[in-house]
Amino acid sequence: EVQLVESGGGLVQAGGSLRLSCAASGFTFDDYAIGWFRQAPGKEREGVSCISSSDGSTYYADSVKGRFTISSDNAKNTVYLQMNSLKPEDTAVYYCAADDESCGSSWLNVGEYDYWGQGTQVTVSS
Repeated sequence: EVQLVESGGGLVQAGGSLRLSCAASGFTFDDYAIGWFRQAPGKEREGVSCISSSDGSTYYADSVKGRFTISSDNAKNTVYLQMNSLKPEDTAVYYCAADDESCGSSWLNVGEYDYWGQGTQVTVSS
Protein backbone atom coordinates (compact mmCIF):
# COMPACT_ATOMS: atom_id res chain seq x y z
CA GLU A 1 0.00 0.00 0.00
CA VAL A 2 1.35 3.40 -0.99
CA GLN A 3 1.52 5.89 1.84
CA LEU A 4 2.76 9.44 2.16
CA VAL A 5 2.63 10.78 5.68
CA GLU A 6 3.34 14.42 6.44
CA SER A 7 4.34 15.70 9.84
CA GLY A 8 5.92 18.73 11.45
CA GLY A 9 3.21 21.32 10.98
CA GLY A 10 2.10 23.66 13.71
CA LEU A 11 1.66 27.21 14.86
CA VAL A 12 4.61 29.58 14.61
CA GLN A 13 5.12 33.32 14.75
CA ALA A 14 6.13 35.29 11.69
CA GLY A 15 9.86 35.03 11.15
CA GLY A 16 9.99 31.60 12.72
CA SER A 17 10.86 28.21 11.26
CA LEU A 18 9.33 24.78 10.83
CA ARG A 19 10.54 21.57 9.25
CA LEU A 20 8.01 19.37 7.53
CA SER A 21 8.63 15.70 6.86
CA CYS A 22 7.10 13.43 4.26
CA ALA A 23 7.61 9.73 4.96
CA ALA A 24 6.98 7.51 1.94
CA SER A 25 6.30 3.79 1.71
CA GLY A 26 4.86 1.27 -0.71
CA PHE A 27 6.77 2.35 -3.82
CA THR A 28 10.35 2.57 -5.09
CA PHE A 29 11.33 5.89 -3.61
CA ASP A 30 14.39 6.42 -5.83
CA ASP A 31 12.21 6.32 -8.96
CA TYR A 32 9.94 9.14 -7.87
CA ALA A 33 9.94 12.88 -7.48
CA ILE A 34 8.38 14.30 -4.34
CA GLY A 35 6.59 17.60 -4.43
CA TRP A 36 5.31 19.84 -1.69
CA PHE A 37 2.08 21.73 -2.28
CA ARG A 38 -0.04 23.94 -0.10
CA GLN A 39 -3.62 25.04 -0.01
CA ALA A 40 -4.98 27.98 1.90
CA PRO A 41 -8.73 28.36 2.61
CA GLY A 42 -10.57 29.48 -0.50
CA LYS A 43 -7.52 29.14 -2.71
CA GLU A 44 -6.27 26.59 -5.19
CA ARG A 45 -3.57 24.12 -4.30
CA GLU A 46 -0.21 25.53 -5.33
CA GLY A 47 3.23 24.06 -5.79
CA VAL A 48 5.89 24.95 -3.26
CA SER A 49 8.88 22.78 -4.09
CA CYS A 50 9.93 19.54 -5.72
CA ILE A 51 12.89 17.19 -5.52
CA SER A 52 13.83 14.36 -7.85
CA SER A 53 15.02 11.44 -5.73
CA SER A 54 17.14 10.09 -8.58
CA ASP A 55 19.49 13.04 -8.98
CA GLY A 56 18.55 15.46 -6.20
CA SER A 57 17.49 18.25 -8.55
CA THR A 58 15.26 20.78 -6.83
CA TYR A 59 12.66 23.33 -7.82
CA TYR A 60 11.01 26.13 -5.87
CA ALA A 61 8.11 28.46 -6.30
CA ASP A 62 9.19 32.09 -6.52
CA SER A 63 7.27 32.88 -3.35
CA VAL A 64 9.48 30.61 -1.23
CA LYS A 65 12.87 30.85 -2.92
CA GLY A 66 15.58 31.72 -0.45
CA ARG A 67 13.36 30.84 2.53
CA PHE A 68 12.46 27.17 2.02
CA THR A 69 14.81 24.27 1.40
CA ILE A 70 13.78 20.82 0.22
CA SER A 71 15.96 17.79 0.88
CA SER A 72 15.74 14.04 0.68
CA ASP A 73 17.04 11.19 2.80
CA ASN A 74 16.74 8.24 0.44
CA ALA A 75 17.84 5.79 3.13
CA LYS A 76 14.80 6.79 5.16
CA ASN A 77 12.44 7.32 2.20
CA THR A 78 11.75 10.76 3.62
CA VAL A 79 11.66 14.23 2.13
CA TYR A 80 11.97 17.34 4.26
CA LEU A 81 10.88 20.91 3.75
CA GLN A 82 12.78 23.35 5.92
CA MET A 83 10.80 26.57 6.13
CA ASN A 84 12.52 29.67 7.46
CA SER A 85 11.45 33.30 7.71
CA LEU A 86 7.85 32.24 7.69
CA LYS A 87 5.19 34.78 6.79
CA PRO A 88 1.45 34.85 7.56
CA GLU A 89 0.80 34.22 3.86
CA ASP A 90 2.55 30.84 4.21
CA THR A 91 -0.40 29.68 6.30
CA ALA A 92 -1.96 26.66 4.60
CA VAL A 93 -2.35 22.91 4.68
CA TYR A 94 0.84 21.46 3.26
CA TYR A 95 0.76 18.26 1.24
CA CYS A 96 3.46 16.07 -0.19
CA ALA A 97 2.91 14.13 -3.37
CA ALA A 98 4.79 11.56 -5.46
CA ASP A 99 5.33 11.65 -9.21
CA ASP A 100 6.78 8.65 -11.04
CA GLU A 101 8.86 10.98 -13.20
CA SER A 102 11.44 13.62 -12.37
CA CYS A 103 10.19 17.05 -11.30
CA GLY A 104 10.82 18.69 -14.67
CA SER A 105 9.07 21.68 -16.13
CA SER A 106 5.63 20.41 -15.14
CA TRP A 107 6.32 20.03 -11.44
CA LEU A 108 3.73 22.66 -10.55
CA ASN A 109 0.96 20.68 -12.21
CA VAL A 110 -1.14 18.97 -9.55
CA GLY A 111 -2.28 16.40 -12.11
CA GLU A 112 1.28 15.13 -12.59
CA TYR A 113 1.35 13.46 -9.19
CA ASP A 114 0.23 9.91 -8.54
CA TYR A 115 -0.01 9.78 -4.77
CA TRP A 116 -0.85 12.34 -2.08
CA GLY A 117 -0.51 12.58 1.65
CA GLN A 118 -3.25 13.74 4.01
CA GLY A 119 -1.67 17.12 4.70
CA THR A 120 -0.34 18.97 7.72
CA GLN A 121 -1.50 22.38 8.90
CA VAL A 122 0.96 25.26 9.06
CA THR A 123 -0.25 28.44 10.71
CA VAL A 124 1.92 31.55 10.86
CA SER A 125 0.74 34.29 13.17
CA SER A 126 1.59 37.95 12.64
